[in-house]
Order: sequence, then structure tokens, then C-alpha cells
Amino acid sequence: MRITGTMRALDETRGAVRVEDVYDTDIDDLWQACTTPERLARWIAEVSGDLREGGMIHAVFTSTWSGPARIDACDAPHHLLITTEPGTDDESQMEAWLTADGARTRLVVEERGLPVGSLHFYGAGWQVHLEDLGRSLADDGDPHPEGWSEEKPASAWHARWTELTPAYEATSVG
Repeated sequence: MRITGTMRALDETRGAVRVEDVYDTDIDDLWQACTTPERLARWIAEVSGDLREGGMIHAVFTSTWSGPARIDACDAPHHLLITTEPGTDDESQMEAWLTADGARTRLVVEERGLPVGSLHFYGAGWQVHLEDLGRSLADDGDPHPEGWSEEKPASAWHARWTELTPAYEATSVG
């Protein structure tokens, strides 16, 4: 598993993080891992609400981020666009593209609208999320059996995020 992560400024205050990896599974399986509540809860977030295009959901991520989101686009099994905290100053967009690559599938995730001074935190976080996805797919299980909440991150997620953050901090923002 080799995750490629980049960060770029969109303007003086907001930026974007983009990560990608190729997984040893077909596109339909990866789509299910990225869109069904049971599979999402194995690697990134507990999700509830109206899980269809235009629907509002609530998510609690392994990182402790918690809040509302709107599903803006859902083109199975290739494209998903979600706006978090819609209508607020903290609004951002998370977009995912899935592409078949033989028997494998490439996943590209980009989150836009993030505070430019904190991009390194998000870059490290997204890399850990994609690593957790890889473990979840390989083991067909939960990389965070101890759980997490809005107050306490998943311990393995937090340890890896802490390890990766300095490398992202040392990386220039494009």
C-alpha cells in the first residue's frame, strides 16, 4: 500500500488535500466500503441519516470530527461528493473517485475548503483513513475494535496520525 498525498492552497485562507491508493478489490466492493454504513464504520466513520443524493447525514469520524453533511452527488460506483457542515464558515467538500484498474480499484479522495494553515493535519488524517480502508478490505474486519467517539479518537488512528503529521508539516503546500 503506497498512499500519495498532496496539499494545495486554493486562496490565502482555504486549501485542499488529495490522497489516493489502489486496492486489491473490484470497484463494486470498494464502492460498498465507501458508501454503506456497516462498511464505513469499519474504517472511517459512523454514519446515519438520509443516505441518498440530496440527503442529509450525520457522521462521527475515527478522528473525532463530528457533524452534518449533505450528499451532493452519488454516481455508483464511480463518484461521490459530500459537503460537510453545509452553509457554515467551516463548510468543506469531500469528493471521491473510483476507477477500475484491472482486478484492482484506484480511489482518489480530495477534501476542499480546509484551513490552509492546518492542511498537514488533514493530509496525515486522510492518509491514515486510506490505510485503515486497506486494512479493512484485507481483513474484512474492523481496524478499530476499541471504537471511538466525538471526544476520543480511535487509538490506532490517532497513533498513526501523530506519526505522520510531522512529515506532512514538512511538505510544502502547492
